Amino acid sequence: MMGLRSIPLIVVLMAGGALAMYLPAAHALVLRQHEIARAFFYSGSFLLILIAMVGIATLNRPPPRAARAHLGTLAGAYLILPPMLAVPFTLAVPDTSFANAWFEMLSSFTTTGATLYDTPGRLPPSVHLWRALVGWLGGFFVLTAAMAVLAPLSLGGMEVISGRVPGREQANQITRVADPTERLLRQSLALLPAYAGLTLALWGLLVLAGESGLVGLCHAMGTLSTSGISPVEGMTSSSAGLAGEVLIFVFLFFAISRRLLPGTAMVDRDTPIRRDPEVMMAFFFLLGVPVVLFLRHWIGAIETEDSRNIAAAARAMWGGLFTTMSFLTTTGYESTAWVASRSWSGLGTPGLILLGLAIVGGGVATTAGGVKLLRVYALYRHAERELERIVHPSSIGGQGVVARRLRREGAYVAWIFFMLFAFSIAFVTAAMSLTGLEFEPSMVLGIAALTTTGPLADLAVETPIRWSGLGGAAKMIAGAAMVVGRLETLAILALLAPATWRR
Repeated sequence: MMGLRSIPLIVVLMAGGALAMYLPAAHALVLRQHEIARAFFYSGSFLLILIAMVGIATLNRPPPRAARAHLGTLAGAYLILPPMLAVPFTLAVPDTSFANAWFEMLSSFTTTGATLYDTPGRLPPSVHLWRALVGWLGGFFVLTAAMAVLAPLSLGGMEVISGRVPGREQANQITRVADPTERLLRQSLALLPAYAGLTLALWGLLVLAGESGLVGLCHAMGTLSTSGISPVEGMTSSSAGLAGEVLIFVFLFFAISRRLLPGTAMVDRDTPIRRDPEVMMAFFFLLGVPVVLFLRHWIGAIETEDSRNIAAAARAMWGGLFTTMSFLTTTGYESTAWVASRSWSGLGTPGLILLGLAIVGGGVATTAGGVKLLRVYALYRHAERELERIVHPSSIGGQGVVARRLRREGAYVAWIFFMLFAFSIAFVTAAMSLTGLEFEPSMVLGIAALTTTGPLADLAVETPIRWSGLGGAAKMIAGAAMVVGRLETLAILALLAPATWRR
């Protein structure tokens, strides 16, 4: 670690991406698809040589200490890595363009999961593995960056409970502050065993449930990274059936709260998990949304004289529960019972519910996107307190310093972020409309990109929207929205703020 301290962080990330290319190369070699194996092997080898030359040239370069450099590295990763990761994709799929390969890798690395290839058979199995692997690495990068870069700057949702100004490091008496490369490596070593171990555990359980090896691995990586990437048509083409959905549902809880994943640092570590705000908000949505949908299903069943069909009712309830969990964590897997539940009651596509769940998002310092549960909870507690003061003007809020800070400073920053997020949706929708799209597709695609929930385009509207139908300008706008949604607007503003340019 001491030797890597002087190497720029972006060089380390590029080297990790190049090394990852050897896994699909080995997979293609086992399948005797030698052209695809050569595409990944040669690309990885060439890029490693190029990266080694860049690393040697910048070996003794003093690492910058400014907060802007930390955030600039994150932004640079989303600008530099996707084109690099698209090189073997273009060689392995020769009848596609580099622009499409870039969009596919950017979508995977930001854990959005939007794909331009509507037919799974269009891509070779090793390329599907590469998409899932890039999404898995993108999720791991989000986790480590959240704890090593964003948390020290009170960004990424930590500003709600830290009480510090977003974008500035806390002043202390430590003589030497770890540079971003050292922080990221240290946090990676703490998170990798749990992150990789949980992925392998879910893969093994899915295989035991009847899933094939490649599909099970891709679904396991898509679940832990919340990318929702699948080499088949999602859960509807899965061989694991209901058992596979139950397993994925359980492992999606790791995107609800950072407390559930070992190796994550917590500001509010003294709060019991049963009182964790994110867990309570998640259970509110997991119980509320399926019950509302089920009651609508039940009314529809009475109207069709099918109210005694207990099996249909159970399928409807499970379809609502799984799909709610999937879109709340911005994963985007659709339950096989989701279509059956709508047919059972005659219910149309509940697009607004899915859009709302994706906007709420998962937990802070997890792989999920969206506004985040903690920010929504802070706004809820602030509104609750304001209503209480209307009834009892002289009342005292109580519940300690942390709760008061959450209702005041935390709610203030959460409201700012929510307004910035809403403005981003409006801006992206307007920009997509200028490319020739109608308002509804523009809004759905904008929310899907900003919340990193690619499957929203297929499920949030009556007629599925195909990412492959976008023009070049629309793809560029959607790609930029994915990066903004992944980095979050507060981090981007902190990167551009002149106050962060000082050392």
